[in-house]
Amino acid sequence: MNCHLDLLRCARFAFATAQRAPLSMLIMMTRRFLALLLALASCLMPWTAAHAARPMITDDARIVDPKSCQIESWAQSFRGNATEYWALPGCNPLDWFELTIGGAYRSEPNKDGDWRTLVQFKTIFKTLEPNGWGWGVSLGNLNIHPYKYSNTNELYVNVPISASFADDKVLLHLNLGAAHTRDVSGLHFTWGLGTEIKMSERILIIAEAFGRSAESASGQLGIRLWIVPDRVQIDTTVGTRFAGDISADRWFSIGLRLLSPPFMPW
Repeated sequence: MNCHLDLLRCARFAFATAQRAPLSMLIMMTRRFLALLLALASCLMPWTAAHAARPMITDDARIVDPKSCQIESWAQSFRGNATEYWALPGCNPLDWFELTIGGAYRSEPNKDGDWRTLVQFKTIFKTLEPNGWGWGVSLGNLNIHPYKYSNTNELYVNVPISASFADDKVLLHLNLGAAHTRDVSGLHFTWGLGTEIKMSERILIIAEAFGRSAESASGQLGIRLWIVPDRVQIDTTVGTRFAGDISADRWFSIGLRLLSPPFMPW
């Protein structure tokens, strides 16, 4: 009971922080996602399965169902007025791996925007079962266009490890990996630690911390809500760095995730 009360207090803090963001920005971001949600929800009503992902940065040891796809999309606004719009479609065409190809557009006041493209391959070596554990590996490449900065191309590998407790009511995720960024000597070691807690059949709370070597860690708290159970999900998060000027490094995001039934004919 005390654990749930603490989570509810954290959730209230998350929404209070979000309310302090500029009202016009929140209205604009919310309208765009609600419009997409209303356009697609009716055709998704009959579908039935789910995997955890958005809004967590820390990955889980699961992939989308065989012969099916998902789309993860979100808008993220940073305290310094930068905004990113992401869309990441991913599919599992051959039962044993997930391929994600997508990207983002980042805009900042008085600066030219840039495009980001991401390609990721992910597979699972031990399937996560209720009250069990699983693990996998992902390989990916992130590019930023145009090439204005030294960190415009990044190759990374990540090992997600997940554990289930209380019949999937609580999930814990641990990530260990490495990333190599062009024009930066040596490797950056990456890590993430996160949890998902099921509050009801439709509502989950997520909390996580993540970072890389030689940089201060970051964390975020969020809520995930199933509009159509296991098929249409919306979410929101607030996050910040744990060191330096915390208020200046704060962000807020809203997201939409869609999952399909198996539809590939082979």
